[in-house]
Amino acid sequence: MASSPRFRFLAIALIFHFVYIFSIFDIYFVSPIVSGMRLFEIQRPVSSRAPADRLVLFVGDGLRADKAFESHPEPYPKNDDDLIPRPLAPYLRSRVLEHGTFGISHTRVPTESRPGHVALIAGLYEDVSAVTTGWKLNPVNFDSVFNRSSHTWSWGSPDILPMFEQGAVPGRVDAYTYDAELENFSSDALVLDYWVFDHVKDFFKEAETNTTLRDALKQEKVVFFLHLLGLDTTGHSHRPYSKEYLHNIKVVDQGVQEITELIESFYADDRTAFVFTADHGMSDWGSHGDGHPNNTRTPLIAWGSGVAKPEVFTDKVAPGHDDYSGGWGLNSVRRNDVAQADVAALMAYLVGVEFPANSVGELPLTFLDADIREKAEASIVNAQCILEQYRVKEEDKKLTELRYRPFRPLSENGLTPERRIADIRELIDAGRFEEAIEEAATLMKVGLDGLRYLQTYDWLFLRALITIGYLGWVAYALATVVDLHVMHGQLQPSRTLAGTLVFSSVLAVLYASFIISKSPITYYAYAFFPVFFWEEVYARRSCLGEGRKQLFGHVNSGGKVVSLLFNGAVYVAVIESLALGYIYRQILTVLFIIGAFWPVTYGLSFLQKHAALATTWFLSCAAMSVFTLLPAAMTEEDVTLIVLGGALMVVVGLLYLVLEDFVLADFTWSQTRSSTKNPTSRTLVGIQVGLTLLAILVTRSSALSLQAKQGLPLGNQVLGWIVLVASFLMPLAYRLQPNNHYMHRILVVFLTCAPTFVILTISYEGLFYLAFSALLVSWVRLEHAVYKYSPATSTKDKAANGSTKKSEDKLKLPSPFRPLTLHDARVALFFFVLLQSAFFSTGNVASVSAFSLESVSRLIPVFDPFSQGALLILKLMIPFALISANLGILNKRLGVAPSALFMVVMAISDILTLYFFWVVKDEGSWLEIGSTISHFVIASLLCIFVAALEGVSAVFNAGVEVHDAEVAQAVENGTVAEALLKKVNGAVDGLPAVDGQE
Repeated sequence: MASSPRFRFLAIALIFHFVYIFSIFDIYFVSPIVSGMRLFEIQRPVSSRAPADRLVLFVGDGLRADKAFESHPEPYPKNDDDLIPRPLAPYLRSRVLEHGTFGISHTRVPTESRPGHVALIAGLYEDVSAVTTGWKLNPVNFDSVFNRSSHTWSWGSPDILPMFEQGAVPGRVDAYTYDAELENFSSDALVLDYWVFDHVKDFFKEAETNTTLRDALKQEKVVFFLHLLGLDTTGHSHRPYSKEYLHNIKVVDQGVQEITELIESFYADDRTAFVFTADHGMSDWGSHGDGHPNNTRTPLIAWGSGVAKPEVFTDKVAPGHDDYSGGWGLNSVRRNDVAQADVAALMAYLVGVEFPANSVGELPLTFLDADIREKAEASIVNAQCILEQYRVKEEDKKLTELRYRPFRPLSENGLTPERRIADIRELIDAGRFEEAIEEAATLMKVGLDGLRYLQTYDWLFLRALITIGYLGWVAYALATVVDLHVMHGQLQPSRTLAGTLVFSSVLAVLYASFIISKSPITYYAYAFFPVFFWEEVYARRSCLGEGRKQLFGHVNSGGKVVSLLFNGAVYVAVIESLALGYIYRQILTVLFIIGAFWPVTYGLSFLQKHAALATTWFLSCAAMSVFTLLPAAMTEEDVTLIVLGGALMVVVGLLYLVLEDFVLADFTWSQTRSSTKNPTSRTLVGIQVGLTLLAILVTRSSALSLQAKQGLPLGNQVLGWIVLVASFLMPLAYRLQPNNHYMHRILVVFLTCAPTFVILTISYEGLFYLAFSALLVSWVRLEHAVYKYSPATSTKDKAANGSTKKSEDKLKLPSPFRPLTLHDARVALFFFVLLQSAFFSTGNVASVSAFSLESVSRLIPVFDPFSQGALLILKLMIPFALISANLGILNKRLGVAPSALFMVVMAISDILTLYFFWVVKDEGSWLEIGSTISHFVIASLLCIFVAALEGVSAVFNAGVEVHDAEVAQAVENGTVAEALLKKVNGAVDGLPAVDGQE
């Protein structure tokens, strides 16, 4: 196969999948931010004041609702009384019971700090596409409560505060942040919260002598924001049920009490409103990001000026409570749940500023200490704010649509937004306040539905276009595989003038519609690919016809047709089961158990000849089936399992050194290697074993030091990095005196990645690495054994299948590789299943909260999301490196082109992608939304992974020797294609039905 068609195919695959990944953001997650809206605030008489002159917002970053309200024993008990459970936040609890209103604030995905704070302070659910522009500072401009205030002072993390400072009117928001180095996972995170509390105290102390500052503080409509990151950092390091996390809650509670009392003492006017909440929660394994309820339920407590007192029920359980809050001891006080964006509306009302321009929050009236008329006035202003966004978005849509279809509830029967607002105003003027509130609430929901309608206006067209694009890619990929690896490029594409005109016209019409509607530039790419793919498929119609004859020519009887259909159904069923495996990891357990009996399908004679190999395969599958039954999230660091996994890796290396001749002689004592031992190679293997042993010692020392809260010793950190880097440089040293045997190359790759897998392990992942490696080696050897196994067939069968000498001569091809057969489809399917196993065997990669920062803190103790994320990705990629190396060797042993099987998998993988594309959700439970997004992205990236793996395979397997005498002789004679084709035809005839043919 020429390199240019192969490179062209890979380049198209990468570009296409990168472009189409962003389709869900254009379809499901279009940015809700628009500009040009009028601002609204409650109109009050000049003599009437806002509910509060100032507002204090406390955000306990990463605080779960249940942990904030539950009772626990003293985290660090000093006597027996401390073992009695008690509330760890008594001051906040007193606000709930005696002074204010409380509930749960429900967040949306992604449950990360940036979108959480944007929802709290701007009332805006920042769309997921903000990920593509980075969540630092302001990827998009938005209005906020801080920007509406007369002035805002804020203290906290440099990751959060600057985006509100730089997104506001210049000079309106002051941000005081600590250095990023203070966010150190190896030290006590309480210092982060103490820093904030201490600096706020110093700030007000300075105001006692600084007249300018004091005058600024005495203004109305000022806001104070305290961002408390300690809980989030502690949760990542120690888990949210740890004594460290629980003690951090006590520290936050004490700090909130001190700051509240300080501010009340400074102003002494009871005109301050306080709000305490969190941006997101925390999973049991110390992470967040997805839609798990522990990540989406956060506490909300408001008290002070303008906030309603608690609504107490002495004779029954107060409304709002359920099983979740039943054990908090707060059943006598009404629980008032809100959506996270509602908090911004609440704060804007309390401090008397306009609702943020992009806010979609609904003012929670139960939190307000106001009469019914005031609540009605607040409700109509809230509705006006939402309808104003609808007005601006509708005007924009009218300008870009050839035939705009208006949102019926806000256009039919004269019920325009202006008319409905006027009707509510009439109800208020008539004193019918309850009705006005109900109508305003209904109108807000209609307005939000209208915004939703405009967001999804182009859905049907775009989803159809993307679907045709993915189907086009599958067809194009399969056509390319047939052209390059079945027909070996013998037939050139055939284009006609009529066909070219048809496809060009379709593309021209689509582009014209995009120009008229001023569509985003991405739409042009979405339209180009399906036209391009289907034109390519049409041009290769003759090649596809000939390929069909070669692939299915042996299916010439009713029994063979039934067998083919049955095996095709099994093939599709396995792919569909992999889709379910994204949700239920146990599916992979079932597949491994079934796959363990695969050698049995070749009969007793095959098993007898390859008993040891079949047994190794069975045991490897049995071992792999266990991992997907274990919890997806490893909640505790287990040093014993880390050391055990590393020790077994060392044992593998030592056994190879002892049994090198046995291994390189294809695991048999009956053959003697003709070449002498390679001392340099053996020395380098010994060094790799030593690096793995050193990684075990360093990792154990670092883990124990961090667990003892003694920090990460600098020597350990430096040595860890040296081992990590040196292990990846070791393969270069083998060039001094290469050993090109394929088993030696597999061992080198195994030992190259072993130290990294030890250093970045927190539990049983090392054992998975061993089992997965054993499975891959068994698979490569078993596939080769199946390929060589060719039961005797009668001359009659050969004649029926066209395997006569004449037909063989006719099929002789000008290529050093044999053509693909249906038999190879099973190899590709096995490879696809192993890819999924690499993703899901040691966790649920589809959940972004399944990652633990505990492992990377041994190398990077200071919070650095990009560097730490890179290390986590490195760990994830290691199993794929093993797959690529083994599949590359299998390609050589089977005599197929290096890219052939990779290309087959790239074609079939998008069956999953298309399925997940259609099940993406942007509403419903947060868990469903987050899961469907990550499933689609992972499925899309699979094709890119496979393309990248081919390159990795080429690097790992450069110069490798498979020592297949038959293949070597065929190459030597220059007739490899013919020799292998004879062999394949015979094997195809004799293969059992499970292989997709008879």
